[in-house]
Amino acid sequence: MLSQLTINNFAIVKQLNIELAQGMSVITGETGAGKSIAIDALGLCLGQRSEAGMLREGQERADICATFTLEAGSPAAIWLQQQELQDADAPTECILRRIINNDGRSKAFINGTPVSAAQLKELGQNLIQVSGQHSSQLLLKNEFQLQLLDSFCLNSDLSRRMQSAYRNWKTLQQQVKAFHQQCEENEARKQLLQYQVDELDEFNLQATEYEELEEIQHRLSNCEQLTMLSQSALQILSDNETVNAESLLYRSTKYIDELNELDPRYANIQNLLQDALIQVQEAKSEIEHLAGNIEQDPLQLQEVEQRMGQALQLARKHNIKPDQLYALHQTLKQELANLTEFSANEEELLAQESQAHNTMLQAATQLNESRRAGAEKLSSRVTGLIKQLAMENAEFFIEVNHAPDKVGAKGADSIVFYLQSNPGQSPQPLNKTASGGELSRIALALQSLTSDKSAVPTLIFDEIDVGISGATASVVGKLLRKLGEKCQVICVTHLPQVACQGHHHFRVEKSLIDGKTETKMTALSSTQRVKALAGLLGGSKITDSALANARELLAAVA
Repeated sequence: MLSQLTINNFAIVKQLNIELAQGMSVITGETGAGKSIAIDALGLCLGQRSEAGMLREGQERADICATFTLEAGSPAAIWLQQQELQDADAPTECILRRIINNDGRSKAFINGTPVSAAQLKELGQNLIQVSGQHSSQLLLKNEFQLQLLDSFCLNSDLSRRMQSAYRNWKTLQQQVKAFHQQCEENEARKQLLQYQVDELDEFNLQATEYEELEEIQHRLSNCEQLTMLSQSALQILSDNETVNAESLLYRSTKYIDELNELDPRYANIQNLLQDALIQVQEAKSEIEHLAGNIEQDPLQLQEVEQRMGQALQLARKHNIKPDQLYALHQTLKQELANLTEFSANEEELLAQESQAHNTMLQAATQLNESRRAGAEKLSSRVTGLIKQLAMENAEFFIEVNHAPDKVGAKGADSIVFYLQSNPGQSPQPLNKTASGGELSRIALALQSLTSDKSAVPTLIFDEIDVGISGATASVVGKLLRKLGEKCQVICVTHLPQVACQGHHHFRVEKSLIDGKTETKMTALSSTQRVKALAGLLGGSKITDSALANARELLAAVA
């Protein structure tokens, strides 16, 4: 609840510091005294737009601070924890502050931490609900009617489930749409890939085939030179009748054998020469083998060069080197397989989207059932209250229309409030039949029936009783007091029948000090309260009769 409000240099308020308590607090004062200024200032702490014109004349800045007491686990406390704005030393307290400079700029703080006005507004929705004298016009909007009905039905959990199911369905719906768009784009790519893969499949180049083709082509095109060079090497190694490497090495080993017998130090040389002789003999044998397999095959050469030409042609088409064709072939086949597999996922995705749609419709149906049951109860109770508010012949109805084909985040229902003002007339929507006074009374009845079900701990009524008087005003006051026993109620009023119902009473007075207008708000004692009520009853001149009447009003409440 709101426990303290401090205002400095705002409008015609120089300095104001008021402490508030649980229950119903009433604020009274003469017309133009500034009864609503405190609420306007509080609105700035709740994130409303600021302007330089809000400052007191001649001041550089206005400073408004609101202190709230929170219950553990309340929506406001949870929000502060999530935003890491909770005061660790005082977790059950929240301080909102707004500073407005004379250039129109403002600064916002939550528990001393700078925040945006949007954050103030988001938190403020969990702290205070304001109903002004023009708030009844909201009743003409179907969205607000739905909000009131859901509040009465305690549909917060069902509403969250509905919103979650709707978001999930919309996400999958977008995924299906994106999937189909991707499928269309993939189809053109698949056709190109299929052509390229078929062409490469037909050519069927193996992993190292092009390198092997190069080697074969090089060998076949140089077979004559290979034969000639092989014969020359063999002659040097062993075929020369006069001098060859093999015979020279053999003769050298004989000499070394004799040297070794004379001097053992030649033993290592003997081993080296014997190894060299063996190497020459093996080299000669390998040359003879290779030379024996050299053959001129123009047909094979032609086939090899033809396949290499095809490989070169395909490589140029893909702007790569021929030895990269095999890797490209495998990559294209994998991409084609992935695109084909992508298309196969459609059935699973459509199944998920269908399941999400069914889940959403189930949530919408549950919400509709709750609203229909709640609408019947709320209609009956509102009718009972407005009959007490001088609308004896009126009947209030709530129509709940269910349209699953028009489902949204708030369900598939459209809500319309109807009023039958007089017997024999057909019920009509509020915007067609309700007068301003009737609308105000219906709004108050709905507020009294739905506000106590809200998680918001503080309710402010800013002259919501305009246009009513007498016995009706007394009923309004009793409704507000009863509501104040469930949550904190702050009510700006000009009616003594309402003011007398308050647990606490504040009076707003305007005065002229040093040529400047100032507004002050004072908490009244029992004696002062009698005089304040007498002033509301009798005008500027307080008579003994007015004082006695005021005491009677207070005594009747007690």
